[in-house]
Amino acid sequence: MSGRHVLALSGGVGGAKLAAGLAAVLDPADLTIVVNTGDDFEHLGLTICPDIDSVTYALADLNDTVRGWGVKDETWQAMAMLRALGEADWFNLGDRDMGMHLARSWRLRAGETLSGVTARLTRSLGIAHAIVPMSDAPVRTQVGTAEGWLDFQRYFVAEQCRPVATGVRFAGVPGAAPSPAFAAALAREDLAAIVVCPSNPYLSVDPILSVDGVRAALEARRVPLIAVSPLVGGTSLKGPLAKLLGELGRPVSNASIADHYGDLLDHIVIDGADAADAGDLQARGLCVTVAPTVMCDAGDRERLARVALSAARIKAG
Repeated sequence: MSGRHVLALSGGVGGAKLAAGLAAVLDPADLTIVVNTGDDFEHLGLTICPDIDSVTYALADLNDTVRGWGVKDETWQAMAMLRALGEADWFNLGDRDMGMHLARSWRLRAGETLSGVTARLTRSLGIAHAIVPMSDAPVRTQVGTAEGWLDFQRYFVAEQCRPVATGVRFAGVPGAAPSPAFAAALAREDLAAIVVCPSNPYLSVDPILSVDGVRAALEARRVPLIAVSPLVGGTSLKGPLAKLLGELGRPVSNASIADHYGDLLDHIVIDGADAADAGDLQARGLCVTVAPTVMCDAGDRERLARVALSAARIKAG
């Protein structure tokens, strides 16, 4: 394979960890990280982009690895004042994190695109690798419940995923084009592989696939698509994936992950705790790699990145 460029699709904390691992072992010229923006929303007059920020903080070594989200060494004075003033406090905004949202929001209102603002902010934090939104147009994930459709952050944060999910949809598509850098990465002559990070397929990856033309481009690709399963030991480490699978009538298993991606998937990386799943997955015609997929530190992230790249027959630096 002559190409070396890797396109990574990421969303959420697990995706951010592998994205950081890929950035640690690949030169900036060899990696584009496309991030889910279906979780984005307006709150207290600010544009919040949780998944872009998770990836940004991970690559800038600013992420809070104990809490699992946000910025390390965070303080909460602004949040305390907002609470005292009677403003909405269901979505926590740390003081340092709020600086990111302020910088993004005023530039968007000044007419810059989300791609342009993201590039500016990531460069300012010393990040050389390309972190790009899936689209500059708004796409919003919504979860169906008995009470109706809930915007993602209302479902995920305010309701703590308690409502039974009946479906997932994405407001804004069709009609949202891929961001320029995403479209360019898909069309690169030196594209060597597409890596789907261990993110929730329904809530983090499907929004990316829903963007106009993306699924068709992936179906027409001539390079392998490798997914790292977000399941470990037959369940999800964090987040609502296991609950969501059950409520949608699907087994909590790597088979369900493979079924969901269908013909897009060439190779799946599963955790050693799920090694018994390998035979069934191989019987479906998939290539399977069994390896440790839990990422507790930088060493784990880099090792898993090398596993994913090896699956694509790409030698990391």
